[in-house]
Amino acid sequence: MLSTIPTIADAQILDAADPLSCFREKFLIPKHKGKDTMYFTGNSLGLQPRSAAEALKTELDDWAEHGVEGHLRARHPWMHYHELFSKPLASLAGALPSEVVAMNALTVNLHLLLVSFYKPEGTRTKIICEAKSFPSDRYALLSQINFHNLDPDENLIELSPRDGEHCLRVEDIEKAIFDAGDSLATVMIGGVNYYTGQLHNLQKITLAAHKVGAICGFDLAHGMGNVPFELHNWDVDFACWCSYKYMNSGPGAVSGIFVHERHHNSDIPRFEGWWGHDKSIRFDMSPSYISMGTVESWQLSNAPILNMAVHKASLEIFEDAGGIHALRERSLRLTAYLEKTVQAIASTTGTNLEIITPSNPVERGCQLSIVAHGQGRDLQDKLSEAGVIVDWREPDVIRMAPVPLYNSFEDIARFGHILAESLS
Repeated sequence: MLSTIPTIADAQILDAADPLSCFREKFLIPKHKGKDTMYFTGNSLGLQPRSAAEALKTELDDWAEHGVEGHLRARHPWMHYHELFSKPLASLAGALPSEVVAMNALTVNLHLLLVSFYKPEGTRTKIICEAKSFPSDRYALLSQINFHNLDPDENLIELSPRDGEHCLRVEDIEKAIFDAGDSLATVMIGGVNYYTGQLHNLQKITLAAHKVGAICGFDLAHGMGNVPFELHNWDVDFACWCSYKYMNSGPGAVSGIFVHERHHNSDIPRFEGWWGHDKSIRFDMSPSYISMGTVESWQLSNAPILNMAVHKASLEIFEDAGGIHALRERSLRLTAYLEKTVQAIASTTGTNLEIITPSNPVERGCQLSIVAHGQGRDLQDKLSEAGVIVDWREPDVIRMAPVPLYNSFEDIARFGHILAESLS
């Protein structure tokens, strides 16, 4: 453990020795008084890749040159544009290319998946989720229960941590699943909790759900591009995510879904549109729907090309960096450095800075959530005035994520000295 706050010089030595430090140069860092900010909010909105503007310009130029014929004549023909994401998303998700597709927005996709994977029948009507899930997830689950003319008070099981604890224990999630038994239809949990930064054990949760005959899915908004997954091998039924956080694809950027291949050709209910129709005969304009037979059959409309162009540019950076496993190794180093820095600041200043994110690296991504006991919003204001961009959650929680693609050890050291001064 660091006994003192790290110096800028020591942090710069660590950056110089890290082979992935150079990827910071591929992003545009917001400025504060002419210097790079310490930007730790990639868990809310990732930074813009320098290649984003050119990626957009490519599609705009092809639109200008070809008009509608860009669907076949563009440098990346728009007719098949979504197929460009199959392999890179499969790599991040631990999935088969046929199990992932980029489409729509996050909560839209969650609703479309729940149409397929929340099918209350007989006594099997309940959904299990976290009590502190992201509000949009809770809204979606409540509205799905209401849509089936069921009572949310009876059919939504919300799991809370034990008294005095901040994170759910996997054994408590398993117990809740087993207790619900054959009354349970669907488990839908955030793979990484947005508030605490806790990374759940998706494999164990999925196994428990399947043991009682339930479906299991995850919202991976705070997980994709942050931690590696093995969704196919873990037998997860479905998942969805956004791309504007750790995948740096721009505000409101395209979402994505995973559906395990065993569901692709089942008689599962699904809302359907023409982009899920068999592409070999799509333009025959048949009145009868014929499924693509892959996750693509969950698509409704043609791809939002300008939206997806930045997503493509960002995913290319992930591939250049060696993929999610290489980035995870750097992430572990950065987050451990931040953790030790916060602990050193607490010791140095005599401030109670409680890290509520699990200390075990296996149970977290890059985000740390810190309760600044006895501090108020003025602490956030001081940090902001000094060029530190973090996320403040009332009444006293700082959420911060050292993202391995663009944050540095120097960012953390600079932050450490500013936080110590703000608390003195």
